[in-house]
Amino acid sequence: MKSDASLKRVAPPLPYAPRDPARSFRIGLIGCGDITKWHLKAYRKAGYSVVALCDIDPARAAARRRRFYPQAAVYSDYRDLLARDDIDVLDVTPHPQERAPILEAAIDTGRHTLSQKPFTLDLDFGRRLVRRAARKGVKLAVNQNGRWAPHFAYIREAARAGLIGAVNSVHMSVHWSHNWVVDFPAFNRMRHLILYDFAIHWFDMLHSLMAPRRARRVYASFTRTPGQAARPALLGQAVVQYDDAQASLVFDGDQRIGGQDRVFVGGDQGSLTSLGFHRAPPKVTLTTAAGAVSPKLRGKWFPDGFHGAMGELLCAIEEDREPSHGAAENLHGLALCFAAVQSAETGKPVAPGSCKRLEKRWLRPVTS
Repeated sequence: MKSDASLKRVAPPLPYAPRDPARSFRIGLIGCGDITKWHLKAYRKAGYSVVALCDIDPARAAARRRRFYPQAAVYSDYRDLLARDDIDVLDVTPHPQERAPILEAAIDTGRHTLSQKPFTLDLDFGRRLVRRAARKGVKLAVNQNGRWAPHFAYIREAARAGLIGAVNSVHMSVHWSHNWVVDFPAFNRMRHLILYDFAIHWFDMLHSLMAPRRARRVYASFTRTPGQAARPALLGQAVVQYDDAQASLVFDGDQRIGGQDRVFVGGDQGSLTSLGFHRAPPKVTLTTAAGAVSPKLRGKWFPDGFHGAMGELLCAIEEDREPSHGAAENLHGLALCFAAVQSAETGKPVAPGSCKRLEKRWLRPVTS
């Protein structure tokens, strides 16, 4: 291992951690499903002000209020929350089908908005939302919280800083059980749970590493294991081709013992790797001609990724710029995801952007 002086020379400090704005913003949360405990845990830790909570089941909103923000108001109709004049930013979390009209209404009130991922089921509708937000002066971002997982955030920033030169390859693999969905019917009925709902994090990470380059084609597949408990297929993989680079994503969602989470980014002047397991902070290693170093990183994906997603939106509002996870940018990662789903269904490579929407039959509940 290198000395501290060598570490700073080879792997300088990078802005991988979540950022916070200087001023305070008042946040309204619409949708209080299970994932929102991580939103609220992150916001409370960051000192953010959540003034209103809404859910069609008011008991769920009340439970979130008791645990995280006792002074927040509770609503069962999002339109009542939107009618308030003291909310600066909205966090909209329902599933895409229910979320679409909420996003339209939120934008029309002029509130800056963080949308849960996946952003939309239709790329053209997503573009219309982007244009609608631009007309209203609204900053619309997507909660791609994986971007602020410490290991991935450091890798991204190191690559952007040119520490490994031009990126030639990206290979990411996740090997751990996704059978937890048996307790959540909405996910357990999702045909493309892995390549759509889960892998969207990794497609977004891939795009954020490769931008502004655009992929030429995606080839993907999915299947079940004999012993998996979940109804959707838990094995999925995708190969992504660029003009001058390649990438692969592998998801083994039924690996119940001895799991692993791995990232490899190869450049013409070095490489970046991370190796860990599930939510534990993976070890990151930067290797160049000067040697190999492993910077000590702070934080975990859960809840720090949620802190990063909201914090970046708040900083973008304060600094009057587009957030790095803005909806327009997010559509490129979503195009990779849609292409992968179509490829898995047809057995053929698909050009990103040619699949405009996920067909209903691809989203239908699995029956076996």
